[in-house]
Amino acid sequence: MTTSLFTPFSLRSLTLRNRIVISPMCQYSSVDGFATDWHLVHLGSRAVGGAAAVITEATAISPEGRISPHDLGIWKDEHIEALARITRFIAEQGAVAGIQLAHAGRKASVDVPWRGNRVLSESEGGWRPIYGPSAEAFSPSTPVPVEMSRDDIERTIGDFRRAAERALAAGFQIVELHGAHGYLLHEFLSPLSNKRTDEYGGSFENRIRFTLATVDAVRDVWPDELPLLVRLSATDWTEGGWDVEQSVELSRILRTRGVDLLDTSSGGNVSGAKIPVGPGYQVEFAERIRRDAGIPTGAVGMITDPHQADEIIRSGKADVVILARELLRDPYWPLRAARVLGVKVKWPSQYERASD
Repeated sequence: MTTSLFTPFSLRSLTLRNRIVISPMCQYSSVDGFATDWHLVHLGSRAVGGAAAVITEATAISPEGRISPHDLGIWKDEHIEALARITRFIAEQGAVAGIQLAHAGRKASVDVPWRGNRVLSESEGGWRPIYGPSAEAFSPSTPVPVEMSRDDIERTIGDFRRAAERALAAGFQIVELHGAHGYLLHEFLSPLSNKRTDEYGGSFENRIRFTLATVDAVRDVWPDELPLLVRLSATDWTEGGWDVEQSVELSRILRTRGVDLLDTSSGGNVSGAKIPVGPGYQVEFAERIRRDAGIPTGAVGMITDPHQADEIIRSGKADVVILARELLRDPYWPLRAARVLGVKVKWPSQYERASD
Protein backbone atom coordinates (compact mmCIF):
# COMPACT_ATOMS: atom_id res chain seq x y z
CA MET A 1 0.00 0.00 0.00
CA THR A 2 1.25 3.49 -0.86
CA THR A 3 0.98 6.21 1.74
CA SER A 4 2.20 9.78 1.81
CA LEU A 5 3.57 9.56 5.36
CA PHE A 6 6.26 7.11 4.30
CA THR A 7 7.44 8.88 1.16
CA PRO A 8 10.93 10.44 1.22
CA PHE A 9 11.31 14.20 1.57
CA SER A 10 14.27 16.29 0.46
CA LEU A 11 15.66 19.36 2.21
CA ARG A 12 18.69 20.71 0.35
CA SER A 13 21.17 17.80 0.16
CA LEU A 14 19.33 15.69 2.76
CA THR A 15 16.71 13.07 1.98
CA LEU A 16 14.52 12.14 4.91
CA ARG A 17 13.35 8.53 4.81
CA ASN A 18 9.77 9.50 5.68
CA ARG A 19 7.75 12.52 6.80
CA ILE A 20 7.97 11.89 10.58
CA VAL A 21 10.13 14.28 12.60
CA ILE A 22 10.73 14.17 16.35
CA SER A 23 9.90 17.55 17.88
CA PRO A 24 12.24 19.25 20.33
CA MET A 25 11.11 18.22 23.84
CA CYS A 26 12.84 19.69 26.88
CA GLN A 27 14.21 17.00 29.18
CA TYR A 28 15.70 19.22 31.91
CA SER A 29 18.37 16.59 32.54
CA SER A 30 21.65 18.47 32.07
CA VAL A 31 24.22 19.87 34.46
CA ASP A 32 26.01 22.96 33.15
CA GLY A 33 24.47 22.31 29.74
CA PHE A 34 26.14 18.94 29.11
CA ALA A 35 24.29 16.14 27.31
CA THR A 36 24.03 12.94 29.36
CA ASP A 37 23.19 9.28 28.89
CA TRP A 38 19.55 10.30 29.28
CA HIS A 39 19.78 12.39 26.10
CA LEU A 40 21.52 9.57 24.24
CA VAL A 41 18.77 7.11 25.12
CA HIS A 42 15.89 9.59 24.72
CA LEU A 43 16.98 10.82 21.29
CA GLY A 44 18.59 7.59 20.13
CA SER A 45 15.53 5.46 20.83
CA ARG A 46 13.42 7.69 18.57
CA ALA A 47 15.92 7.17 15.76
CA VAL A 48 15.78 3.41 16.37
CA GLY A 49 11.99 3.75 16.27
CA GLY A 50 11.98 4.83 12.64
CA ALA A 51 11.66 8.61 12.64
CA ALA A 52 13.28 10.43 9.73
CA ALA A 53 14.78 13.25 11.79
CA VAL A 54 15.33 13.73 15.50
CA ILE A 55 15.65 17.29 16.83
CA THR A 56 17.12 18.00 20.25
CA GLU A 57 15.29 19.97 22.88
CA ALA A 58 15.71 23.75 23.09
CA THR A 59 19.49 24.00 23.41
CA ALA A 60 20.70 27.16 25.09
CA ILE A 61 23.11 29.42 23.21
CA SER A 62 24.20 31.11 26.46
CA PRO A 63 23.88 30.38 30.18
CA GLU A 64 21.38 33.22 30.66
CA GLY A 65 19.40 31.89 27.69
CA ARG A 66 18.40 28.71 29.51
CA ILE A 67 14.83 28.10 30.61
CA SER A 68 16.04 26.24 33.69
CA PRO A 69 19.43 25.43 35.23
CA HIS A 70 19.02 21.91 33.80
CA ASP A 71 18.69 22.82 30.12
CA LEU A 72 20.86 21.34 27.40
CA GLY A 73 23.48 23.82 26.21
CA ILE A 74 25.84 24.60 23.36
CA TRP A 75 27.44 27.82 24.57
CA LYS A 76 30.96 26.41 24.92
CA ASP A 77 33.20 24.08 22.96
CA GLU A 78 33.25 21.56 25.79
CA HIS A 79 29.61 20.70 25.01
CA ILE A 80 30.49 19.35 21.56
CA GLU A 81 31.89 15.93 22.49
CA ALA A 82 28.81 14.61 24.32
CA LEU A 83 26.52 15.91 21.57
CA ALA A 84 28.67 14.26 18.89
CA ARG A 85 28.18 10.88 20.54
CA ILE A 86 24.42 11.35 20.11
CA THR A 87 24.56 12.53 16.49
CA ARG A 88 26.73 9.54 15.55
CA PHE A 89 24.23 7.12 17.04
CA ILE A 90 21.26 8.81 15.35
CA ALA A 91 23.03 8.65 11.98
CA GLU A 92 23.84 4.98 12.48
CA GLN A 93 20.10 4.31 12.74
CA GLY A 94 19.40 5.96 9.38
CA ALA A 95 17.92 9.16 10.83
CA VAL A 96 19.07 12.78 10.59
CA ALA A 97 20.16 14.64 13.72
CA GLY A 98 18.86 18.16 14.23
CA ILE A 99 19.36 20.71 16.99
CA GLN A 100 17.09 23.52 18.14
CA LEU A 101 19.04 26.63 19.14
CA ALA A 102 17.23 28.74 21.71
CA HIS A 103 17.26 31.68 24.08
CA ALA A 104 14.51 31.77 26.73
CA GLY A 105 14.39 35.55 27.05
CA ARG A 106 12.02 36.72 29.77
CA LYS A 107 10.92 33.13 30.49
CA ALA A 108 14.36 32.17 31.83
CA SER A 109 15.48 31.10 35.31
CA VAL A 110 12.62 28.80 36.33
CA ASP A 111 12.55 25.39 37.95
CA VAL A 112 11.80 22.16 36.07
CA PRO A 113 8.13 21.37 35.29
CA TRP A 114 7.81 18.52 37.77
CA ARG A 115 8.68 21.02 40.49
CA GLY A 116 6.15 23.54 39.22
CA ASN A 117 8.11 25.89 36.89
CA ARG A 118 8.64 28.18 39.87
CA VAL A 119 10.84 31.24 39.34
CA LEU A 120 14.23 30.53 40.92
CA SER A 121 16.22 33.02 42.94
CA GLU A 122 19.97 33.24 42.52
CA SER A 123 20.47 31.35 45.78
CA GLU A 124 18.41 28.49 44.34
CA GLY A 125 20.45 28.25 41.14
CA GLY A 126 18.57 30.86 39.11
CA TRP A 127 20.17 33.98 37.68
CA ARG A 128 19.68 37.69 37.19
CA PRO A 129 19.31 39.59 35.08
CA ILE A 130 16.98 37.92 32.63
CA TYR A 131 16.61 39.66 29.28
CA GLY A 132 13.79 40.61 26.93
CA PRO A 133 12.99 43.10 24.20
CA SER A 134 11.27 45.32 26.78
CA ALA A 135 10.87 45.58 30.53
CA GLU A 136 7.61 43.59 30.34
CA ALA A 137 7.17 40.55 32.57
CA PHE A 138 5.63 37.38 31.15
CA SER A 139 3.14 37.18 34.04
CA PRO A 140 2.50 38.83 37.42
CA SER A 141 4.52 36.09 39.11
CA THR A 142 7.63 36.37 36.92
CA PRO A 143 10.47 38.92 37.08
CA VAL A 144 10.59 42.02 34.93
CA PRO A 145 13.35 41.46 32.35
CA VAL A 146 16.08 43.90 31.51
CA GLU A 147 15.42 45.58 28.18
CA MET A 148 18.18 44.46 25.84
CA SER A 149 20.56 47.13 24.64
CA ARG A 150 21.88 47.17 21.08
CA ASP A 151 25.08 45.61 22.42
CA ASP A 152 23.04 42.85 24.10
CA ILE A 153 21.25 42.19 20.83
CA GLU A 154 24.49 42.00 18.85
CA ARG A 155 26.07 39.75 21.46
CA THR A 156 23.07 37.39 21.33
CA ILE A 157 23.15 37.22 17.54
CA GLY A 158 26.82 36.29 17.88
CA ASP A 159 25.91 33.61 20.42
CA PHE A 160 23.47 32.05 17.91
CA ARG A 161 26.15 32.15 15.22
CA ARG A 162 28.77 30.47 17.40
CA ALA A 163 26.24 27.89 18.58
CA ALA A 164 25.56 26.96 14.95
CA GLU A 165 29.28 26.51 14.35
CA ARG A 166 29.47 24.17 17.35
CA ALA A 167 26.38 22.30 16.14
CA LEU A 168 28.13 21.61 12.85
CA ALA A 169 31.25 20.42 14.68
CA ALA A 170 29.05 18.07 16.73
CA GLY A 171 27.66 16.43 13.59
CA PHE A 172 24.18 17.93 13.39
CA GLN A 173 22.74 18.22 9.86
CA ILE A 174 19.68 20.33 10.66
CA VAL A 175 19.58 23.53 12.68
CA GLU A 176 16.27 24.95 13.90
CA LEU A 177 15.99 28.40 15.46
CA HIS A 178 13.40 28.62 18.24
CA GLY A 179 11.18 31.57 17.38
CA ALA A 180 8.07 30.30 19.17
CA HIS A 181 6.41 29.74 22.55
CA GLY A 182 7.20 33.12 24.05
CA TYR A 183 10.96 32.77 24.03
CA LEU A 184 13.31 35.56 22.96
CA LEU A 185 12.85 35.65 19.18
CA HIS A 186 9.07 35.38 19.59
CA GLU A 187 9.14 38.12 22.23
CA PHE A 188 10.67 40.50 19.69
CA LEU A 189 8.07 39.56 17.05
CA SER A 190 4.98 40.20 19.15
CA PRO A 191 3.76 43.74 19.90
CA LEU A 192 2.43 42.39 23.21
CA SER A 193 5.94 41.75 24.51
CA ASN A 194 7.95 44.18 22.38
CA LYS A 195 7.29 47.79 23.41
CA ARG A 196 10.55 49.19 22.03
CA THR A 197 10.65 52.51 20.22
CA ASP A 198 13.96 51.99 18.39
CA GLU A 199 14.71 50.09 15.18
CA TYR A 200 13.84 46.78 16.88
CA GLY A 201 10.29 47.72 17.92
CA GLY A 202 7.07 49.26 16.71
CA SER A 203 6.44 48.41 13.07
CA PHE A 204 6.34 44.88 11.66
CA GLU A 205 9.60 45.56 9.82
CA ASN A 206 11.29 46.58 13.06
CA ARG A 207 9.91 43.73 15.16
CA ILE A 208 11.20 41.10 12.73
CA ARG A 209 14.66 42.71 12.49
CA PHE A 210 16.23 40.67 15.31
CA THR A 211 14.91 37.39 13.92
CA LEU A 212 16.17 38.18 10.42
CA ALA A 213 19.60 39.20 11.71
CA THR A 214 19.81 35.93 13.66
CA VAL A 215 18.79 33.90 10.61
CA ASP A 216 21.38 35.70 8.49
CA ALA A 217 24.13 35.11 11.06
CA VAL A 218 23.36 31.40 11.30
CA ARG A 219 22.88 30.89 7.57
CA ASP A 220 26.27 32.58 7.04
CA VAL A 221 28.08 29.80 8.93
CA TRP A 222 25.70 26.92 8.24
CA PRO A 223 26.68 25.02 5.06
CA ASP A 224 24.65 25.69 1.93
CA GLU A 225 23.94 22.00 1.52
CA LEU A 226 22.30 21.69 4.96
CA PRO A 227 18.81 22.92 5.88
CA LEU A 228 17.87 25.68 8.28
CA LEU A 229 14.46 25.58 10.02
CA VAL A 230 12.61 28.11 12.12
CA ARG A 231 10.00 27.21 14.72
CA LEU A 232 7.34 29.90 14.70
CA SER A 233 4.27 30.53 16.85
CA ALA A 234 1.77 31.45 14.16
CA THR A 235 -0.45 33.32 16.61
CA ASP A 236 -0.45 34.62 20.18
CA TRP A 237 -4.16 33.66 20.44
CA THR A 238 -4.66 37.19 21.81
CA GLU A 239 -6.10 40.28 20.16
CA GLY A 240 -3.44 42.79 19.19
CA GLY A 241 -0.68 40.20 19.26
CA TRP A 242 1.34 38.29 16.70
CA ASP A 243 -1.02 36.59 14.24
CA VAL A 244 -1.14 34.31 11.23
CA GLU A 245 -1.11 37.17 8.69
CA GLN A 246 2.17 38.45 10.13
CA SER A 247 3.46 34.88 10.23
CA VAL A 248 2.76 34.43 6.53
CA GLU A 249 4.55 37.67 5.68
CA LEU A 250 7.56 36.79 7.84
CA SER A 251 7.67 33.30 6.30
CA ARG A 252 7.83 34.80 2.80
CA ILE A 253 10.84 36.84 3.89
CA LEU A 254 12.50 33.91 5.67
CA ARG A 255 12.23 31.86 2.49
CA THR A 256 14.35 34.47 0.70
CA ARG A 257 16.92 34.43 3.54
CA GLY A 258 17.68 30.71 3.22
CA VAL A 259 15.16 29.16 5.62
CA ASP A 260 13.98 25.80 4.28
CA LEU A 261 11.01 24.85 6.46
CA LEU A 262 8.72 26.46 9.05
CA ASP A 263 7.98 24.34 12.13
CA THR A 264 4.55 25.83 12.72
CA SER A 265 3.30 25.99 16.31
CA SER A 266 1.40 28.66 18.26
CA GLY A 267 1.00 30.42 21.60
CA GLY A 268 3.29 30.64 24.60
CA ASN A 269 3.81 34.40 24.73
CA VAL A 270 0.70 35.43 26.71
CA SER A 271 0.21 33.79 30.09
CA GLY A 272 -3.59 33.99 30.03
CA ALA A 273 -4.26 33.17 26.37
CA LYS A 274 -7.24 30.92 25.67
CA ILE A 275 -6.04 28.25 23.26
CA PRO A 276 -8.59 25.86 21.67
CA VAL A 277 -6.53 22.71 22.11
CA GLY A 278 -7.73 19.65 20.23
CA PRO A 279 -6.55 17.04 17.71
CA GLY A 280 -4.62 18.77 14.94
CA TYR A 281 -5.58 22.22 16.21
CA GLN A 282 -2.46 23.87 14.75
CA VAL A 283 -2.41 22.13 11.38
CA GLU A 284 -4.35 24.97 9.74
CA PHE A 285 -1.43 27.32 10.41
CA ALA A 286 1.04 25.01 8.66
CA GLU A 287 -1.37 24.73 5.73
CA ARG A 288 -1.87 28.49 5.48
CA ILE A 289 1.84 29.33 5.61
CA ARG A 290 2.70 26.57 3.14
CA ARG A 291 0.08 27.83 0.68
CA ASP A 292 0.46 31.59 1.06
CA ALA A 293 4.19 31.90 1.74
CA GLY A 294 5.32 29.17 -0.65
CA ILE A 295 7.60 27.49 1.88
CA PRO A 296 7.58 23.91 3.22
CA THR A 297 6.04 23.49 6.66
CA GLY A 298 5.86 21.03 9.52
CA ALA A 299 2.54 20.45 11.27
CA VAL A 300 2.40 19.99 15.04
CA GLY A 301 -0.18 19.71 17.80
CA MET A 302 -1.94 16.57 19.06
CA ILE A 303 -1.17 14.49 15.98
CA THR A 304 -1.49 10.98 17.36
CA ASP A 305 -3.06 8.65 14.79
CA PRO A 306 -1.22 7.26 11.74
CA HIS A 307 -4.20 7.88 9.45
CA GLN A 308 -4.44 11.47 10.74
CA ALA A 309 -0.74 12.03 10.08
CA ASP A 310 -0.94 10.47 6.61
CA GLU A 311 -3.93 12.64 5.66
CA ILE A 312 -2.05 15.82 6.65
CA ILE A 313 0.74 14.96 4.20
CA ARG A 314 -1.49 13.50 1.47
CA SER A 315 -3.79 16.54 1.38
CA GLY A 316 -0.90 19.02 1.20
CA LYS A 317 -1.50 20.63 4.58
CA ALA A 318 2.17 20.20 5.51
CA ASP A 319 5.32 18.54 4.25
CA VAL A 320 6.21 16.74 7.49
CA VAL A 321 4.51 16.00 10.79
CA ILE A 322 6.51 16.96 13.85
CA LEU A 323 5.46 14.83 16.80
CA ALA A 324 6.13 15.24 20.50
CA ARG A 325 3.91 13.73 23.20
CA GLU A 326 2.91 10.71 21.13
CA LEU A 327 6.59 9.87 20.71
CA LEU A 328 7.08 10.13 24.46
CA ARG A 329 4.35 7.54 24.87
CA ASP A 330 5.76 5.32 22.13
CA PRO A 331 9.31 5.84 20.78
CA TYR A 332 8.52 3.29 18.07
CA TRP A 333 5.40 5.05 16.79
CA PRO A 334 6.80 5.30 13.22
CA LEU A 335 7.24 1.53 13.04
CA ARG A 336 3.75 1.01 14.42
CA ALA A 337 2.32 3.61 12.03
CA ALA A 338 3.85 1.76 9.08
CA ARG A 339 2.18 -1.44 10.19
CA VAL A 340 -1.18 0.30 10.67
CA LEU A 341 -0.94 1.86 7.22
CA GLY A 342 0.19 -1.38 5.59
CA VAL A 343 3.64 -0.14 4.63
CA LYS A 344 6.73 -2.32 4.72
CA VAL A 345 9.67 -0.47 6.27
CA LYS A 346 13.08 -1.63 7.38
CA TRP A 347 13.34 -2.38 11.09
CA PRO A 348 16.66 -2.35 12.96
CA SER A 349 18.33 -5.73 12.49
CA GLN A 350 18.22 -6.33 16.24
CA TYR A 351 14.41 -5.94 16.22
CA GLU A 352 13.63 -7.51 12.85
CA ARG A 353 12.23 -10.73 14.37
CA ALA A 354 9.33 -8.63 15.73
CA SER A 355 8.53 -6.88 12.44
CA ASP A 356 6.04 -9.46 11.14
